[in-house]
Formats: sequence, structure tokens, C-alpha cells
Amino acid sequence: MIVRLVPAALCLGLVSLPALAADPAPAPTLTTEDDKTIYAIGVILSRSVEGFHLTPQEVQLVKAGFDDGATGKAPKVDVEKFSGQLETMLMTREKAAGDAYIAKAAAQKGATKTASGIVMTTLTPGTGAAPKATDEVKVHYEGKLINGRIFDSSLKRGEPATFPLSGVIPCWTEALQLMKVGGKARVICPANLAYGERGSPPNIGPNNALIFEVQLLDIAKPAAPATPAAPPPAAAPKK
Repeated sequence: MIVRLVPAALCLGLVSLPALAADPAPAPTLTTEDDKTIYAIGVILSRSVEGFHLTPQEVQLVKAGFDDGATGKAPKVDVEKFSGQLETMLMTREKAAGDAYIAKAAAQKGATKTASGIVMTTLTPGTGAAPKATDEVKVHYEGKLINGRIFDSSLKRGEPATFPLSGVIPCWTEALQLMKVGGKARVICPANLAYGERGSPPNIGPNNALIFEVQLLDIAKPAAPATPAAPPPAAAPKK
């Protein structure tokens, strides 16, 4: 789970604090179950700030803020003032990281970039028909964030997904029409063609670029509209 609201204790170090000592503290020894549980708290909290793409120095600032908050020391900054800037910083950094990732991916051998900004790389060429936007498709897929975290996978569920191309994110509607049945491709979606600034909580944050590996298994045409039932006979006129 990716927590989008950052705990107050982690906000304290996201502003200008003096650089900490270069020598890192020795790694703790995880001996008891309590040790491992407390360590897990740190991992869970780290996931709440992964969207900031912190530098090593910024991680040290977060640790300083956490230490002050956890030990009851007076904050070195006005936390309320700076906590209001977190969402803006998060969205700005997510977009910058996504844009950089897409630019690098587009330069890779075999990659193509559509006019809308989608980057596609064919992994296995398809030999069947290409779907239309009005079709339903049957696919296997796995979706990741740019940090490699998997947020959805039909492969893990062991069952392909079927859905109308008119009912998915714009990136999929466009990209699947560029594939043929039997083909497999890596599809990198810019945030504006995925879930945009709102994201899709809890697993996809605002301005997240997304990476999919998609195998197009089949095309299912939309079902023909049902024939409307005959109207009931008119009531007999009253005498």
C-alpha cells in the first residue's frame, strides 16, 4: 500500500536543515521479533514518502525530523506551514520523475513514442487482427510504477482480464489498437493518459507514469444490442 498522506513526524525534515554527519550509524541487528516489528515500521513509513524521490541527503533530513518528533524535541521549523507544501512538492516531483523516465525509455533501442507521449516496445510481434476502440479485448498484463513496484497483475491472479477498450485509461485505449492478437508489448503511459493528478489510491499516486507489459490474447466484439421486447397489447377500450 502506498500512503499518500505523509505523517507529521516525517514532515519536519523536508526543509532546510544543516547537513548531518557523513558517517552513517551502524546498521541495527534484527534479533528479536520486536526488533523486526519496529524495523517494519520504518519500511512502512518509507513507502509514504517514496513519491518524493528523495536524494540521500534528503533522506537524512527526514531522519532528523523523525528523530525530533519521535523523541519529543521541539521542531526546528513551523510544521503546519510546511506541511501545506507537501502535496505540491509530491506532484511536482512525481511528474518530473515520470517525464525523465519516459524520455530515457523512448531513447532505448526498439522503442517508439506516439504523438500523445506513449512509449511502446514490441516484445513479441502479433500475427492476428488489431482491435478497434469499440472492441472488447482479452489480455494478460502486469502494471508497475517507475520504481518497479507492481500494483496490479492478471498473471499473479492466474486469469486473463477482458474489458472494453472504451472503458479503460486513454493510454490503454490507444496502445492496444497498435497491437495485434498474439503480440506482447511494454507500454509506458504518461500520467496524463493514465490517472492524472488524482491518481488511483491507494496504489497509484498523483502524476504517476505507469509501466505495463501487455499480451493481447484475443478480441471479443461488443455483444449485439438485445432485441427489445414486444410492447404489451393495448388495453381493451372501456364500454
